[in-house]
Amino acid sequence: MAICITCTQPISHLYTVYESAYNLRLEQCSNCLAFADPYVEHDTLTLLLDLILLKRGVYRHLLYNRGTEPRKSYAKSEARKSEDNRETVTVEGVTSASAARHQDSTREKARWLHILKLGSGLLLVDACQVSDNVPLDPQTSADVSQWSAETNDMFFRILIACLIETLAFHGGVTLSSYSVLKFSDWVQTWKIFRTSQASGVRQQFRMSLIPLTILYSSFTKYFLLFLLTIWRPSATLPGGAPYRFDVPYENPLIVRALEIWDEDKLDREWVVRNVLGGMAAGFGLRVVLDCHPLFTTVVILVGWVGKTAVAGLLKDWIGADAQSGEAWLAYSVP
Repeated sequence: MAICITCTQPISHLYTVYESAYNLRLEQCSNCLAFADPYVEHDTLTLLLDLILLKRGVYRHLLYNRGTEPRKSYAKSEARKSEDNRETVTVEGVTSASAARHQDSTREKARWLHILKLGSGLLLVDACQVSDNVPLDPQTSADVSQWSAETNDMFFRILIACLIETLAFHGGVTLSSYSVLKFSDWVQTWKIFRTSQASGVRQQFRMSLIPLTILYSSFTKYFLLFLLTIWRPSATLPGGAPYRFDVPYENPLIVRALEIWDEDKLDREWVVRNVLGGMAAGFGLRVVLDCHPLFTTVVILVGWVGKTAVAGLLKDWIGADAQSGEAWLAYSVP
């Protein structure tokens, strides 16, 4: 069953199709009186942009409503249609409990397959980005091609290490999310905290939604990293002179505060990968877990701890020297 992306009220259908896939009508939520899911009519580019902007509605659409079957409406008999061809008869499908379980199982398998495909592509992107920051072979001259048997072996190690680290991060987040949900359910059993009804997000929750949420949240990180590759700031002016902040009254505190953003003092890629990437993942988990932000922060921190521990174990296996090992720890997959 789908949910309304505005109030999370469960709803049987998101839209009704009339004779053609392009002739449809959006369903209205009976609780908030808004359209249940306007993203049904949006294209992939709009979904991607709203996903990068961390909009709550697009998360609910992709996680809970994507692939929901519409309500189909068929035309009346030819005799009735000749009188009024605009009238239709809506066929309400009566779904048994076994059919509902079969549909839920089918959606769950499709969701795990989508996680595998999306995760494989993002894993390759992570390995390429990490290899740009971790020197594959420091002894190779810049005039010589970087791709050799040694560098290929190094890149393969980075790919395997990224896979292990990603599994560690997802595993830590999933286990901590499960603990948070169990704690929340235990609190709900107390009479003083008991609510009338669980939200639609909690009713339709599945554990497969957690890794899928993390993968969707990483699009914000990759978009910002892409901007840094095409719009990298320079530490000097075109003539070679260093930048100088034009601060009124030459206040030393303001000058020092602004100098924090210098390229030689702040690693923007590290901030995007670890800080902004973690914040985006925390926002997505807050949508899917439907809990207090404090709990999602704890969940992300647990995932970071597991990721950091695995990165430390893989440091000597990855790094050809101390510099490579330190770079791996800094740019490991968050």
